[in-house]
Amino acid sequence: MRISGGGAGRTPRPVPEPPIRRSRWRPAILELLLVVVLFLAYKAGRQVISGHVGEATKNATSVWRFERWLHLPSELSVQHALLSHDWLVTAADSYYAYVHFPATAAVLIWLYLRRAQLYRTTRRTLAWLTAAALVVHVWFPLAPGRLVPATGLLDTGAVYGPSVYGPPDTDTLTNQYAAMPSLHVGWALVVAVALVAAGRSRWRWLWLAHPLITLLVVVSTGNHYWLDAIVAVAMVAVTAALVLPRRPSLVEPRRPGRMRLGGATVDRG
Repeated sequence: MRISGGGAGRTPRPVPEPPIRRSRWRPAILELLLVVVLFLAYKAGRQVISGHVGEATKNATSVWRFERWLHLPSELSVQHALLSHDWLVTAADSYYAYVHFPATAAVLIWLYLRRAQLYRTTRRTLAWLTAAALVVHVWFPLAPGRLVPATGLLDTGAVYGPSVYGPPDTDTLTNQYAAMPSLHVGWALVVAVALVAAGRSRWRWLWLAHPLITLLVVVSTGNHYWLDAIVAVAMVAVTAALVLPRRPSLVEPRRPGRMRLGGATVDRG
């Protein structure tokens, strides 16, 4: 603190120092580091549980048969519709490769800058959803359809490009046998709902096209089964129910006050 000078016979008055301004970027950098750490921890966790190729392929056969028992549409028919247009295949592979993580990061940054409370809720939902998905990967390793010849599905990324994966036997960066649940669908649904909640325009509901497009992309490119997406949506619902704050009561309790009764003032309960 500084001491202000005074005139003759006057006691100097202490003058408080101006408060130190904290960098406005520091919280943003910490949040960004937190998101990156969560993502890298998930990637590392997937690598720890890699190597269960036989079990993952066996589980894939079970999922394929279970879907047919449920009379779900065949992923193969969806892929055949996609393969009728080369440009559509490339667009789907590009969407899978380039939209998933950048779109999620962009939404989180925008929410952090414009909707702080909604950002915290969305971040917690994504973090817990990802952690729960890692547990499922450990418990139920699953090979995607493109790696299971019995499904007849083509690896469109490897054939048409672009592809984010290398050959499974030599790929040391990702665990390709962790298809259940589909975090592409799960993350897309979370960020779409967050954008709908953040908006006010009636057009905000169009953000829900993102998870729908993602669903068609991951199925048609052979990266996920319908059941992967169904499980992801269920996990999003459960995670959101645990993470979202409880809504306040719609009925406000009556507050005590005072009222005039005749010539007297009495308390009102």
